Amino acid sequence: MPFDPAAFRSLFPSLDLKVGGRPAAFFDGPGGSQVPLSVIEAQRDYYLRSNANTHGQFATSRAADETVRAARAAAAALLGAAGPETISFGQNMTTLNFLLARAVGRTLRPGDEVIVTDLDHDANVAPWLALQELGIVVRSCPVRLSDCTLDMEAMHALIGERTRHVAVGYASNAVGTVNGVGQVVRWAHAAGATVSVDAVHFAPHALIDVQGLECDFLLCSAYKFFGPHVGLLYSRPGALDALPTDRVRPQDPSAPTRIETGTLNFAALAGVTAAIEAIAMQGEGGSLRQRITSAFAAIYPYEHKLAQHLWEGLSGIPGATLFGPPVGKELRAPTVSFRLQGQSPEAVARRLGDEGFFVWDGDFYAVTLIQRLGLADQGGVVRVGMAPYILTDEVERLLAAVRAITA
Repeated sequence: MPFDPAAFRSLFPSLDLKVGGRPAAFFDGPGGSQVPLSVIEAQRDYYLRSNANTHGQFATSRAADETVRAARAAAAALLGAAGPETISFGQNMTTLNFLLARAVGRTLRPGDEVIVTDLDHDANVAPWLALQELGIVVRSCPVRLSDCTLDMEAMHALIGERTRHVAVGYASNAVGTVNGVGQVVRWAHAAGATVSVDAVHFAPHALIDVQGLECDFLLCSAYKFFGPHVGLLYSRPGALDALPTDRVRPQDPSAPTRIETGTLNFAALAGVTAAIEAIAMQGEGGSLRQRITSAFAAIYPYEHKLAQHLWEGLSGIPGATLFGPPVGKELRAPTVSFRLQGQSPEAVARRLGDEGFFVWDGDFYAVTLIQRLGLADQGGVVRVGMAPYILTDEVERLLAAVRAITA
C-alpha cells in the first residue's frame, strides 16, 4: 500500500498554522509530534461519555474500564506484544523508568553492575545512575565519535558476570543512530542480565517487535507518535511480577498494574488508542497488528527518503557539519543534526523559527553525547526531525533557508 503523505497530513488540523504569513513546517517531531483530529475527538468523547473512575458498577465507569483495556490492546499491537497484560501506562517515559530502575535496584546487591550508554537521552541514564547510592556500579558504553554509533565491541566487553541489567536506547534522539539492540539483548541474557530498551525515538518511525527482540522491558511515549502525553512500558510476561515496585497497598500487585501509581489519565488513554489507529489506517490487513506492520513498511521509506534528501542537501552547504551516521541504506531514524560554521545552534534555530521552520537546538537531554562531541559549551546542535506529515517541498524550503543563513 503506497504511502500518501498529503492524505496523512489532512488528518492534522494544527498543520494549517502560519508564522508571519508563511506556512509553518513542523520539523520538531523528535520533541513531540502533532496530533490528528481523531485523537482530539477521542479525548473529548471520553469526557462527554465516559468520565468516571474505573471498577465501578455503573455505565460511565464500565466505559472507563473499556478505555483502559482498549489502550492496552492497541499498544500491545503497536509493539508486537503477546497481549494487553504486558502494557503499563504512566505520566511519561521518564517517570516510568525511574519507577522501573528503583524496582530493579531493590533486587540488586552492592557491587552488582548496570550498563548504560553515552548515546542515550538522560531519561535512560539518570534513573540507573541513582542506584549508585545503593552501591550499584554503573558503567557506560562509549560512542564512536566519527559517526555517533555505539562501540559494540566495548559493549560486549562491558557485559560480564557482575552485570545484572543493561539499559540501552533503540535510537538516538539527538543524531538518529539506531543501535544493535537485538545483539545487546542476546549478550545480556547470555550473562544472566535483564535489558530495558528506550524506544521513545524509534517507535514513531519503524516497526517494533518486542517478542522478536526478546527484551525484558521497553519504554516509549505516545506524544512522539501522534498521541497525548502518556508513557508506555512493555514488560515481558512475568518480568514485572518479579519486581518489588512502589505502589499503594490496595493496588493490584500483578502486571500490568503493578507499576502504575495512582489513577491513570483515562482521557489520554483514549487518545493513545486513536493515535495508534491513525497509524494503522495507513496500512492494510485484517488485524490491527497487520495494519500497523503494513503502515510502517510504507512510512519508514518515505521518512528515510526525506531525511536523505536533507542530509545530502546540507552536506553540500559550505561550513555545515553533520552528526550521526549518513542517511542511506542502513536502518536509521529520520533525524538530522548539524551545525553551521560561525553560527550558534540557537541563532540558527531562532532565524529558522522566525521563518516558520520549527527545529530544535541544544542537547535534547542527550547530555553525555554532546559532551563527548565537545559541543556542550557551544550550544549543541540544530536538530531537524522528519514525520509522515512532512512534504518534500518543505524540505526544499528548509534547505533554501539554511543556504540563505550561510550566504
